[in-house]
Amino acid sequence: MPELTEITQYLPGILLSYLALLVGVISPGPALLGLMGVSLDRGRLAGQSFALGIGTGSFSIGLLTLTGLSAVLAAYADAMTAIRIFGGLYLLWMSYRAFRTAFRKPVPASANDDVPVSDPITRKGYYLRGLALHLTNPKAILTWIAIISIGFTHDAPLWVGAAIVIGCAMISTCMHLIYATAFSTAPAISIYRRAAGWINGVLGVFFAMVGIRLLFNR
Repeated sequence: MPELTEITQYLPGILLSYLALLVGVISPGPALLGLMGVSLDRGRLAGQSFALGIGTGSFSIGLLTLTGLSAVLAAYADAMTAIRIFGGLYLLWMSYRAFRTAFRKPVPASANDDVPVSDPITRKGYYLRGLALHLTNPKAILTWIAIISIGFTHDAPLWVGAAIVIGCAMISTCMHLIYATAFSTAPAISIYRRAAGWINGVLGVFFAMVGIRLLFNR
């Protein structure tokens, strides 16, 4: 167990890492907007499953970063290029889905229950979508590299890195679960039903812009 003086020494860096992660979670990005679209369109359980996938992805990236992902990316530039390409293609696919939803006919009220019977995608499917979105998001990877750099110095003991990764993953998961719950409330769904076409159209444009930027920017 770490001593009190050791905890006091590294606690500011750990808390600053938590704050950096929280700012990243609050800032609009592919994960948040993707979660919003799923929660509004497919209900609470689907949104929460998507959020758990994002949380798992966040933990996975944090663990990989702690164990040397940043060093691998620095040594092999092609690795980040591959991640960027996969992320861009995945965002374009999400853009296609958002545009397809934007132009479909309005659904009846019962279609926005927790997970509609007519929905061919299971909760596991939405979980895997959230996981895939986060794992292929270069922004999430670069954010985690920054987070680890803030609180885990070269002379820090391993427990500091573990505290950063576990704490940040818990914050990410809890915040996205809160978002999923908020976006699937009756008022939010009511607004969505009236403006579904516009909302999905905006999401489609956003995903397309970010996806194209990832594919063609160097």
